[in-house]
Amino acid sequence: MRKVRIITDSTNDLSTEILQEYEISIVPLYVDFGEESYKDGQELTTDSLFQMVDEKGILPKTSAPSPYDFTEVYKEYINQEFDIVMITISSEISSTYQNAVLAASEFPPDRIWVVDSRSLSTGIGILVMAAGDCVRNGIRAKEVAETIREMTPRVNVSFVIDTLEYLYKGGRCNVVENLIGSMLKIRPIIGLADGKMIVKDKVRGDKKRALDKMVRELLQKNDSIDLSRVLITSSQGSEEEVSYLKNCLKNELPTTSIYTTSAGCVISSHCGLKTVGLIYLRK
Repeated sequence: MRKVRIITDSTNDLSTEILQEYEISIVPLYVDFGEESYKDGQELTTDSLFQMVDEKGILPKTSAPSPYDFTEVYKEYINQEFDIVMITISSEISSTYQNAVLAASEFPPDRIWVVDSRSLSTGIGILVMAAGDCVRNGIRAKEVAETIREMTPRVNVSFVIDTLEYLYKGGRCNVVENLIGSMLKIRPIIGLADGKMIVKDKVRGDKKRALDKMVRELLQKNDSIDLSRVLITSSQGSEEEVSYLKNCLKNELPTTSIYTTSAGCVISSHCGLKTVGLIYLRK
């Protein structure tokens, strides 16, 4: 039986330590400022991203890896006699999945299995970690891919957005929602449905109320949630909120492994500063 390599794209937002622990390889998306294009996490950091936003006064665009980008990474591991499971950002959000599939068609059948996570950020990451667990248990690539596909509807993603500006300028929030949110100080909680970003809830008042609502939702459903691991993901400037969430969860779920990760450039360019997310799997 051939070895299995898990590959994902740069929007998975797992920490370097977790990626190294599971031996996960990355195909980066791109962040584009006009004619200048940067590989997410390789040629651009989030510090540099927000600095450039301030200096240029514009938000960047983001773009998927090309089929060629995938082909080059696939080739490296196919030549080392690996089978590959590729897990991508939702096909409803990016053309990354389609390009990954197109590149896989250039290789022999039954060597590369491409999985549409139907998610983003560590909604992808929690699936990547589960895939890594499967590989450690000696499961073949085809079965790993089938297992992860079955898990995708069970991923729960909730993000508290600090400002609607980035979503609005990126075309993911209409002008009315932006105006209302700004005027009334509404904190939207963003989630996913059918692979698309949606507004799950709106909380009026300070950000802590929205964070508390996310925690309450998790605790109220804890009998139907896989509590082996929970992920807290944040963009730049959310250190206090992350500490608050982590302490709340540790007090209520002392045996749960709680991971904290930082949003990369692509996710940060859409959600903006001070966004905080809570990700877990339903049983």
